[in-house]
Amino acid sequence: MNDLLVMLQIDGRRAVIPAADVQSVIELEAIYPVPRAPDYVLGLTAMRSQSLTVIDACLALGLSSDCTTSERAPIVDIDGHLYAIRVDKVDDVVEAQSDVTPISGGFGPGWERVARGMVETDRGPALVIDPKLLVLGSTAAAA
Repeated sequence: MNDLLVMLQIDGRRAVIPAADVQSVIELEAIYPVPRAPDYVLGLTAMRSQSLTVIDACLALGLSSDCTTSERAPIVDIDGHLYAIRVDKVDDVVEAQSDVTPISGGFGPGWERVARGMVETDRGPALVIDPKLLVLGSTAAAA
Protein backbone atom coordinates (compact mmCIF):
# COMPACT_ATOMS: atom_id res chain seq x y z
CA MET A 1 0.00 0.00 0.00
CA ASN A 2 1.37 3.45 -0.82
CA ASP A 3 -1.57 5.78 -0.20
CA LEU A 4 -0.75 9.37 0.71
CA LEU A 5 -1.74 10.49 4.20
CA VAL A 6 -1.79 13.86 5.96
CA MET A 7 0.09 13.36 9.24
CA LEU A 8 -1.48 15.06 12.27
CA GLN A 9 -1.01 15.15 15.99
CA ILE A 10 -4.08 15.19 18.22
CA ASP A 11 -3.61 15.25 21.99
CA GLY A 12 -0.03 14.06 21.49
CA ARG A 13 -1.11 11.04 19.45
CA ARG A 14 0.02 10.44 15.86
CA ALA A 15 -2.95 10.29 13.49
CA VAL A 16 -3.49 10.50 9.74
CA ILE A 17 -6.28 11.46 7.38
CA PRO A 18 -6.15 10.11 3.83
CA ALA A 19 -4.78 12.92 1.64
CA ALA A 20 -7.63 12.32 -0.82
CA ASP A 21 -10.04 13.50 1.92
CA VAL A 22 -8.13 16.76 2.55
CA GLN A 23 -8.92 19.74 0.31
CA SER A 24 -6.08 21.89 1.67
CA VAL A 25 -4.41 23.01 4.88
CA ILE A 26 -4.97 26.60 6.03
CA GLU A 27 -3.81 28.97 8.74
CA LEU A 28 -6.79 29.65 10.98
CA GLU A 29 -7.38 33.33 11.58
CA ALA A 30 -10.54 34.83 13.01
CA ILE A 31 -13.03 32.27 14.30
CA TYR A 32 -16.54 33.54 14.94
CA PRO A 33 -18.60 31.64 17.54
CA VAL A 34 -21.90 30.02 16.58
CA PRO A 35 -24.60 30.33 19.25
CA ARG A 36 -26.00 27.03 20.53
CA ALA A 37 -23.48 24.95 18.58
CA PRO A 38 -22.03 21.86 20.28
CA ASP A 39 -18.86 22.58 22.30
CA TYR A 40 -16.61 20.91 19.71
CA VAL A 41 -17.74 23.43 17.05
CA LEU A 42 -15.39 26.36 17.67
CA GLY A 43 -17.21 28.56 15.18
CA LEU A 44 -16.90 29.78 11.61
CA THR A 45 -13.96 31.06 9.62
CA ALA A 46 -13.39 31.86 5.96
CA MET A 47 -11.20 30.50 3.18
CA ARG A 48 -11.28 32.22 -0.21
CA SER A 49 -14.70 33.78 0.54
CA GLN A 50 -16.15 30.43 1.64
CA SER A 51 -17.43 29.80 5.13
CA LEU A 52 -15.89 26.90 7.04
CA THR A 53 -17.08 25.32 10.24
CA VAL A 54 -14.14 24.93 12.64
CA ILE A 55 -14.09 21.67 14.59
CA ASP A 56 -11.92 21.17 17.68
CA ALA A 57 -10.58 17.62 17.25
CA CYS A 58 -9.96 17.09 20.95
CA LEU A 59 -13.46 18.09 22.00
CA ALA A 60 -14.95 16.06 19.13
CA LEU A 61 -13.10 13.05 20.55
CA GLY A 62 -14.29 13.79 24.09
CA LEU A 63 -10.76 14.73 25.26
CA SER A 64 -9.62 17.72 27.32
CA SER A 65 -10.63 21.16 26.13
CA ASP A 66 -7.13 22.60 25.87
CA CYS A 67 -5.24 20.08 23.75
CA THR A 68 -5.54 21.73 20.31
CA THR A 69 -2.82 24.32 19.84
CA SER A 70 -2.09 24.63 16.12
CA GLU A 71 -3.37 27.45 13.99
CA ARG A 72 -3.03 25.19 10.93
CA ALA A 73 -6.01 23.04 10.04
CA PRO A 74 -6.78 20.48 7.35
CA ILE A 75 -9.93 21.27 5.36
CA VAL A 76 -12.31 18.43 4.57
CA ASP A 77 -15.50 18.34 2.51
CA ILE A 78 -18.27 16.36 4.16
CA ASP A 79 -21.46 16.08 2.12
CA GLY A 80 -20.79 19.39 0.36
CA HIS A 81 -19.90 21.34 3.52
CA LEU A 82 -16.36 22.48 4.31
CA TYR A 83 -14.83 21.90 7.75
CA ALA A 84 -11.53 23.02 9.23
CA ILE A 85 -10.28 20.53 11.83
CA ARG A 86 -8.16 22.18 14.51
CA VAL A 87 -5.49 19.78 15.77
CA ASP A 88 -2.24 19.98 17.77
CA LYS A 89 -0.13 19.88 14.66
CA VAL A 90 -0.36 19.32 10.92
CA ASP A 91 2.95 17.71 10.07
CA ASP A 92 3.40 16.58 6.49
CA VAL A 93 2.09 14.35 3.73
CA VAL A 94 3.53 10.85 4.14
CA GLU A 95 3.15 7.55 2.37
CA ALA A 96 1.47 4.57 4.00
CA GLN A 97 3.91 1.71 4.38
CA SER A 98 1.35 -0.94 5.26
CA ASP A 99 -2.29 -1.77 4.81
CA VAL A 100 -4.73 -0.51 7.41
CA THR A 101 -4.92 -3.01 10.26
CA PRO A 102 -7.53 -3.29 13.02
CA ILE A 103 -6.97 -1.40 16.26
CA SER A 104 -6.14 -3.65 19.18
CA GLY A 105 -7.98 -1.36 21.61
CA GLY A 106 -7.13 0.73 24.61
CA PHE A 107 -7.34 4.11 22.90
CA GLY A 108 -10.64 5.18 24.44
CA PRO A 109 -14.18 5.49 23.10
CA GLY A 110 -13.63 8.73 21.14
CA TRP A 111 -10.67 7.33 19.23
CA GLU A 112 -12.36 3.98 18.65
CA ARG A 113 -15.40 5.79 17.22
CA VAL A 114 -13.44 7.75 14.57
CA ALA A 115 -10.49 5.45 13.75
CA ARG A 116 -10.60 3.16 10.71
CA GLY A 117 -7.53 1.31 11.97
CA MET A 118 -3.76 1.65 12.21
CA VAL A 119 -1.23 2.15 9.45
CA GLU A 120 2.55 2.08 9.45
CA THR A 121 4.36 5.20 8.15
CA ASP A 122 8.00 6.25 7.99
CA ARG A 123 7.33 8.11 11.26
CA GLY A 124 5.87 5.08 13.01
CA PRO A 125 2.35 3.72 13.47
CA ALA A 126 -0.59 6.12 13.21
CA LEU A 127 -4.34 5.96 13.67
CA VAL A 128 -6.26 6.42 10.42
CA ILE A 129 -9.04 8.90 11.17
CA ASP A 130 -12.37 9.03 9.35
CA PRO A 131 -12.89 12.81 9.01
CA LYS A 132 -16.67 12.46 8.66
CA LEU A 133 -16.93 10.70 12.01
CA LEU A 134 -14.62 13.27 13.60
CA VAL A 135 -16.75 16.15 12.29
CA LEU A 136 -19.87 14.51 13.74
CA GLY A 137 -18.21 14.69 17.15
CA SER A 138 -19.82 13.15 20.18
CA THR A 139 -23.26 13.49 18.56
CA ALA A 140 -22.38 10.39 16.51
CA ALA A 141 -21.91 8.38 19.69
CA ALA A 142 -25.28 9.52 21.03
CA ALA A 143 -27.15 8.71 17.79
